[in-house]
Amino acid sequence: MTTAESPATTARRPATARALENAVFSAAMLAHRLPWTDAPARALGLDALTRDGVRSGLLAHLRRTRSGRPVRLRTAFGTFLVPQSGADAAGLLAAADEAGVLGAPCGLTPGGLRYGLSPHVPLGREVAVEPGQWAALLAQDVDAAIAARRGDGTLDWDGWRRGMARVARRVVVGAAAAEDTLLSEVAARASAESGSRSYGARTAALGRRLAPYLADPDPSSLAGCLPADGAGPQAAGPAVAHALAVVEGAAAGTALQALALLAVGSVAGPGEAVGEALRRYPAVGAAVYPVGGAFVWEDLAVEYGTEILWAPAWAPEEDRSGQGPSGLCGAPSGCAAARFAEHVAQEVVRRVTAAVHPVLISPSFGADRLPDALDPSTLLVAFREADGLIADGRVTVGMPAAVPVTVHGFTPAAYGALAHASADRLERHAESLAACAGNGGWDTDEAGERFRMTLLGHSERCARAAGDVRRAAKRLAG
Repeated sequence: MTTAESPATTARRPATARALENAVFSAAMLAHRLPWTDAPARALGLDALTRDGVRSGLLAHLRRTRSGRPVRLRTAFGTFLVPQSGADAAGLLAAADEAGVLGAPCGLTPGGLRYGLSPHVPLGREVAVEPGQWAALLAQDVDAAIAARRGDGTLDWDGWRRGMARVARRVVVGAAAAEDTLLSEVAARASAESGSRSYGARTAALGRRLAPYLADPDPSSLAGCLPADGAGPQAAGPAVAHALAVVEGAAAGTALQALALLAVGSVAGPGEAVGEALRRYPAVGAAVYPVGGAFVWEDLAVEYGTEILWAPAWAPEEDRSGQGPSGLCGAPSGCAAARFAEHVAQEVVRRVTAAVHPVLISPSFGADRLPDALDPSTLLVAFREADGLIADGRVTVGMPAAVPVTVHGFTPAAYGALAHASADRLERHAESLAACAGNGGWDTDEAGERFRMTLLGHSERCARAAGDVRRAAKRLAG
């Protein structure tokens, strides 16, 4: 309820956390700048004493002791008004927006550092999405990302991110922009400097980079849908730039998190996997919304200069409802580009799982104990060949050589999963060698028969090696 609907005499100031509560919250944020602080608690299995556990526990305590109402927290990184539920966050931000006093949000890292977010720009229309509508556009780039895995089946984060950036450019801007890596770099730099003095120059550079593609937009892309509303290239530019940033983040980060959830069996399919990844691990885990004027929401008086902190990724697991501002862009009133990005992420996951099976290597967790936070850049996922594929006689020696993974902190079970994926690849290679040897082209002369015997010998050795590696994997997995 806005000021006009609620008498000033009935409004009250939000409750303020106690000094000790403020200190604990500040300490939990500061601890995120010291990675080693979690080691003792994790070694003992005491999740409640980790940085994330302490912060989530304090937020749960505030929700219980303040009747679920927004609380003012004074921290070393700023003073924030913290709503305790998605519904309250949406209502509070909507009231500020209606009063015309809501400023552009910025992201907040768990360690208290602020960073720029791509400014929300409405698409002007809800993009109609039919099942499988964008699957053909995704196929080429997703298949290339799968093919670029290393010889042990693991996926390099930088390579995956580059592939998904290509997906985003193709789907949002058009096929002509698919290989324009500079476009993604300029868009990322503009988002990172949102709110700074150089933001105007960055935005102008991004507009110039987009202009050739928007002058004659690809009709099969998202940009090709927007001029149908009468918007010209200049008017469509900011909306396309925002959609590009949001789709790129969803295709790279959210899709990989969803694959990890599928790998441990906590979800059943691509749609559920992406939805659960966004609920548990939103791309915008915490955002700060400045308020440029006083307003009243319900019976709560919010003062000029207040900063509203909405942090769905920091809430206790039972409080992560998925309600509230968009987890992909932070827009208080929803975002059509974010909904489109979620669909793209689902299509990416669907394409990957149709071809291969994801195997989680690191960090090690199970369906019964999912982590509170899951940074996609720290995920190590292997792709195992799908069961039931028939060998076609092609020898897979063109794959990159196996790269030993020696990430600090791996558990034996994690190495067991990696070894299991390697055994599958060895077995598949043995089958392809045998299929190649079975080809009738070797029957023409004596030399061909010798080559056939050589291939069969290699196939047998690969099969024996696969069995040895699989036994080692079982031992490591316990």
